Amino acid sequence: MDTHVEPAQTRHDAIASGPPIRQLFRDVIADRLPGRRPPQAAMLFDAEIDPSWDDRSFLGDFYNEILHQDTCQPATADGLVLLAALAVDDRIPARHRFQAIDLLYRAATVAERHLAETWPSTPQHADPNSEAKARSAVQAYTPDLLRRWSTECPAVRLALAGLAVVFPTNRTLTALTSRLQTFTHQHPQDTDVGDYVRFVLVLAAQDDNQILTVTEKLTDAYWTATVRGMPIRARALHLLGQMLTKVGSGLSRPRAGR
Repeated sequence: MDTHVEPAQTRHDAIASGPPIRQLFRDVIADRLPGRRPPQAAMLFDAEIDPSWDDRSFLGDFYNEILHQDTCQPATADGLVLLAALAVDDRIPARHRFQAIDLLYRAATVAERHLAETWPSTPQHADPNSEAKARSAVQAYTPDLLRRWSTECPAVRLALAGLAVVFPTNRTLTALTSRLQTFTHQHPQDTDVGDYVRFVLVLAAQDDNQILTVTEKLTDAYWTATVRGMPIRARALHLLGQMLTKVGSGLSRPRAGR
């Protein structure tokens, strides 16, 4: 008699319940991180789920569990491995890979972006140790993410370009000009993608005077301004984060998926 099948099947059904994106994320993480997982993975594997979850509300809760209200906490760095695993798996739709990389960008730039918002005051919820650990974690994942450039769709390449200038190397900075050439041809200035790509290339040139000039030009025209006289890197990464959000929100969801 098959007396032991039903309890196991019941447990499987309970774990498998929830919105489709949760099930997909769980399958990918189970395959890519078969050993010990960070505490944030409990949202994927716990049998108990929020009955009000749909794809959108689950994603909001899951991402907030990793990067809580855009702040780094002691467990943030550990949780970023989940985003890195999702970002390199082709089972994940491109719009969600884009979001995972966008969140990695945000985790890596929390200190600069918040400084830009509060200068000359110290950000109220700053946690320098956790921010440094998160930045180091993202830096460790970035080479593997960038190696996917040639196989990635245009939407995800835009997010990867942002990471590339957060962690510049001679190799990646040199490659960006040719890698972004198609975007500059297809998207003129004064468009969301066109301005974003051109600003990435300005940052890649690493000329502080040019970065300052373009940062002020773009913020005066379109974006939330930051205080003049503060560190230019913080201002630039704050602006780039705003631009990346706008690019992401403007992407057509059917086209962003693969």
